[in-house]
Amino acid sequence: MHTQVSLSSITRLIDGTHENPSSLLGPHPVDYRGSQAVAVRSYLPEAKAAWVVERSSGERRPMRRIHPSGFFEAICESIDRPAQSRKMNEDISAKSKYHIQMTNDTGKMIDMQDPYAAPSILSDFDRYLIGEGKHHQIYERLGAQLRTVDGQSGVNFAVWAPNARSVQVVGDFNGWDGRKSVARSHGDLGIWELFVPTAKAGDRYKFRIHGMDGSWIDKSDPFGFAAELPPLTASIVTDLNNYQWEDADWIERRAEWNPLHEPMNVYEVHLGSWQKGPGRTHGWLDYKDLARRLSEYCHRMNFTHVELMPVSEHPYSGSWGYQTVGYFAPTSRHGDPNDFKFFVDYLHKQGIGVIVDWVPAHFPKDAHGLRRFDGSALYEHEDPRKGEHPDWGTMIFNYGRNEVRNFLIANALFWLDKYHIDGLRVDAVASMLYLDYSREEGGWEPNQYGGRENLEALHMLREFNVAVHENYPGVVTAAEESTAWPGVSKPVDDGGLGFTYKWNMGWMNDTLSYMRNEPIHRKFHQNELTFSLIYAFTENFVLPLSHDEVVHGKGSLISQMPGDMWQKFANLRLLYSYMWTHPGKKLLFMGGEFAQWNEWNDDEGPDWILLDFATHRGVQQLVADLNKLVIENPALHQFDFTNEGFEWIDCMNADDSILVYLRKGMDGAPPILVCSNFTPVVRTAYRVGVPHSGFWKEIFNSDGEAYGGSNVGNYPGRKTFGEEHHSRPDSISVDLPPLATVIFRLEH
Repeated sequence: MHTQVSLSSITRLIDGTHENPSSLLGPHPVDYRGSQAVAVRSYLPEAKAAWVVERSSGERRPMRRIHPSGFFEAICESIDRPAQSRKMNEDISAKSKYHIQMTNDTGKMIDMQDPYAAPSILSDFDRYLIGEGKHHQIYERLGAQLRTVDGQSGVNFAVWAPNARSVQVVGDFNGWDGRKSVARSHGDLGIWELFVPTAKAGDRYKFRIHGMDGSWIDKSDPFGFAAELPPLTASIVTDLNNYQWEDADWIERRAEWNPLHEPMNVYEVHLGSWQKGPGRTHGWLDYKDLARRLSEYCHRMNFTHVELMPVSEHPYSGSWGYQTVGYFAPTSRHGDPNDFKFFVDYLHKQGIGVIVDWVPAHFPKDAHGLRRFDGSALYEHEDPRKGEHPDWGTMIFNYGRNEVRNFLIANALFWLDKYHIDGLRVDAVASMLYLDYSREEGGWEPNQYGGRENLEALHMLREFNVAVHENYPGVVTAAEESTAWPGVSKPVDDGGLGFTYKWNMGWMNDTLSYMRNEPIHRKFHQNELTFSLIYAFTENFVLPLSHDEVVHGKGSLISQMPGDMWQKFANLRLLYSYMWTHPGKKLLFMGGEFAQWNEWNDDEGPDWILLDFATHRGVQQLVADLNKLVIENPALHQFDFTNEGFEWIDCMNADDSILVYLRKGMDGAPPILVCSNFTPVVRTAYRVGVPHSGFWKEIFNSDGEAYGGSNVGNYPGRKTFGEEHHSRPDSISVDLPPLATVIFRLEH
């Protein structure tokens, strides 16, 4: 019998340009001698001979070579086409009736499942959710999924590339010869899929895309779970289900945790430079080593959380992770995915939360990444006015496309699901909200109503926050948002964006601007400190002194402080004391906790050798004590976001540059009195009005000798003496040390 396959179809298959290889390969019904039969076809370029073997009887039917390139066919009268499995989330196993045997040049006999006989991994429900852009677990369908088909283990590859002419899977399993693994198309979804029985965990792979523009390019897997160490760019087949988590107690407690009322002291860390290891590649420590070192340090410093600059795979180390290519892959610089799971697990068991930076605002132009993925503007906009970021030379996601929005939201949930992450800090939110962000007149296109708001991005951010909070109780989201956009941290149902927190960039800018002034000039800038309390409770604010404040020529925090050496350290201690007692959760970038002198350099990291000096150890101890103070005193954390937790005592004494205020907690929590002197002049017997009579114990003094100060203070405290002051019924007389904060707690 002559084959029913045309020579032109076989030629296009061999060339890798066939638009639907599954229409040729695998089992297909044919008319044979007046009856229905099945033609089984395979492209086996390395085969000397091949057979179709029926599973029930074991009968072997020889396959005819119908093209010298290695295109084989057998006509089988008794084989049915395999049934498709359509139940969602089941361990899918094809009910195929045959397998293929072949011999190669060495005479070795090889048994293999026919990739084109395997049913799709996509159920009807999967297809519906994908079409709606609501498949929040799409990472369990696309990418490289370990799978068993009819007893044969392999990998199911699937990728969204709706405008591609053809897609091949290339990797270690096929000698990087894409002709051997041409994916089949689900045209209605734009997804290409193939089960490869010879692939296994640990194999490197890419998708070879024949783009709509006629080009061929190898792309990393957008859903790849692991990647090669840069500058290599292949994805790696990975099993994400073989790690035994031990943090169930933490997850249970987290679900009951109220992120608005609990203490939160965040240590921001760049894993690649926090500490270095001699003899390692670029000095990078592995995740396990980092877990032990970082958890011990956070315990000693009383940080409740670490925030990691992006850990998703990125080709350029100098981007610090903010130019992400592998959105689903923790960077291989520090180990494999299980090593990163160990990192999170270990910190959880030590009582430390893990927040990661997430970057949905833009992605880089690297050829192996998302840009023009299938030869078209797929993940980005075609119009550069919407699709390209002018500041960073990167691409902007097309948030209005269902599949792109699904990709991003599923990615966020992926880190919470597979890696038990406790929070996501969303980078560069302002650039997402405004169509004219950093653009000149005429360089942007208004929305459908003529406005500058990016309505598609707003929709994506709201859907993201709703999905996170509904599915993962206790997990937090934080927005780095630098404008006055209203309701960033208000619930979506109330018209907000739904974030748990918003970074208070206004407080950061005003406070650092004030602190850079010489003390003699500060009386003219008192409003830079007091202004933040006008809007402090309009959002759920985090007070950030992040990596952005110690790079690009800004210098380290201590180098930004004015005065001689003693005053620089005193000013830094004063800054931290003011920050830790101001309403809002706290975040400090690594190195700042011990007064790093040099601006942060990601190649070198903090100068830990500075801890050989008492002045730097003093600042480190001060930060540890401030963290402990916040944790142990409800008045310093329970009402960070409502005005019932704050009360000015004196904010008008600009001439002396003094601030006095109360922090208050829930019923029964003793109030905290904070007195800050922003000049180097000691203020003795300074009268302070208080709302309650009794003994006010001095519980903290940033001028303490242990911190490197002059030890002017009020130990053990001050008792009220029944005289009204500052419109309060009672008062105390205190000594205010130079460039320092003293903190009192009412003791009945």
